[in-house]
Amino acid sequence: MPSSFDPATVAALLDGNPAGAAVLDADLRYTYVNPALERLNGLRAGAHLGHTFPEVLPELRGQAAVLRGVLRDGEPREQTITGRTWAASSAEPRFWRATYHRLETGGAVCGLMVIVVEISDVARQRAELEEARGHVALLSTAAVRIGTTLDMDTTCRELAEFVVPAFADVAAVDVFPPEVGHPVRRPEPGVLRLRRAALRGEGPLDEQVQRFGHPGEYVDFAADSAVTRCLAENESVLDDWEDHQRGRSAFTSDRIAASQALGLRQALVVPLNARGRQIGSLSLVRAEGSPAFSDQDVVVAQELAGRAAVDLDHARRYDREHSIARELQGSLLAEPRGPHPHVEIATRYLPAERGVLVGGDWFDVVPLQDGRHLKAMGDVMGHGVEAAVAMSHYRSLLRLLAAEDLPPHQILERLDEMVERSGLDRAATCLLAVVDRFGGVCEVASAGHLPPVFIDPGASRAHIVSVESGPPLGTGFGGYRTTTVPCGPGTVLFMYTDGLVERRGEDIDVSVARLASLTLPAGGSLETLLDQVLDRFGGDAEDDIAVLASRIREGPPVLRRPDPT
Repeated sequence: MPSSFDPATVAALLDGNPAGAAVLDADLRYTYVNPALERLNGLRAGAHLGHTFPEVLPELRGQAAVLRGVLRDGEPREQTITGRTWAASSAEPRFWRATYHRLETGGAVCGLMVIVVEISDVARQRAELEEARGHVALLSTAAVRIGTTLDMDTTCRELAEFVVPAFADVAAVDVFPPEVGHPVRRPEPGVLRLRRAALRGEGPLDEQVQRFGHPGEYVDFAADSAVTRCLAENESVLDDWEDHQRGRSAFTSDRIAASQALGLRQALVVPLNARGRQIGSLSLVRAEGSPAFSDQDVVVAQELAGRAAVDLDHARRYDREHSIARELQGSLLAEPRGPHPHVEIATRYLPAERGVLVGGDWFDVVPLQDGRHLKAMGDVMGHGVEAAVAMSHYRSLLRLLAAEDLPPHQILERLDEMVERSGLDRAATCLLAVVDRFGGVCEVASAGHLPPVFIDPGASRAHIVSVESGPPLGTGFGGYRTTTVPCGPGTVLFMYTDGLVERRGEDIDVSVARLASLTLPAGGSLETLLDQVLDRFGGDAEDDIAVLASRIREGPPVLRRPDPT
């Protein structure tokens, strides 16, 4: 004990105090214990002096981190602690209220003052009730703050942000790699590889913990790590890094040492399970100065993880269907090849934001006889895998019918009949255009689709052609008509799906009318035109967008093949 703290003076002040009192040096070794604390601990003062706090009371070793926090920052701590001491007691476990104050002399830190009072049953029950109310409030709030979207990473981030700082100083959410998409490289034998979906720390810790793996990166866990053990046993794992480092692999020990350097001391890892399948894990970490995880904390963490896992499972199922539909649509929606050297084609497909399932937008270009070609733009109603499969069905039937060299309205009639007979329960809109580069005309027919736009070279405005529109395909009503539109060399035919123009709260005719502002200089690039269209009209789209622009290149006249009749 420093010379400024005279033992006799300290004894005179504290020996008669009914509360347990002790003085610890800067190494947490006892230098004084009053009689009340001797009775509480069940040990004489001599058994305390010279020994560290964890050595005397192994049952309460978790408080060592709190004591070091007081030494470090000088802020007093008040803790409700539970456990057993060497004293015989009928109350098991026992509860105490402990207060820790830093001691200084001459401006230097020299130790701690500890005051301990045992809590009566009434006070203990009141404290437990207050803690339970806090946990109920925490779980109730979680229901409205976690799972606000069907995006997997957003849900994981909401979970991490919710528990910090209300329940932990650092939180990480790690999930198994997705089942659909690009394969993940294999880890080394005995290593578990997970994708870090979210990571959050309180205050300065938020930036400091990023060294352990940014969200979106894959993180490897050794076989003896808490995360690996949690998922292998499918049970919560409480890892006290201060007292359980022996026997750990170098991989895990290095990570624990790096965590301790940031003041992190204890981790609680909880599995995320839903519908009998593991999604990943939630890691909750507490730092020096925060109370150790109690048994009640573990129960609350498990309940919180169980509720969050249901939201994550919904997001995972959505992500899986979204990925399958996107890959299916991408493989089917191949870039069409130009049907003739004199025909120039440019296309774009712009998926909606992740909050919307992939749609059934599609386009195609089919060469016909006598230098003519058929262009199609369609949109299958609905979203998801079923819409992408239906889109493929429509596209295949259309290519089959195009070979019969029918006018556009008859192709739609036949297509409508074939879809109805096939039993395909997905209606679709469709716009067909047959361009005759020799005759300088374009024949257009519509099945409930938005009208085409024609852009003459160098014109100040485009013109939107009013086409008589029949019902969507698959309804069996028929009644389609062909409209003939002049379309000479250099004139651009622009076709699109409703995602480009449809906006919530706005009449569709007003939205389509804006396309009349499209222009293209003579000889201008179609690719540039589509880039400008998507920049101007595609920014706030809520649905997928497909666009197609085509024109006949200007050049020397080519004789039409004579009619064999």
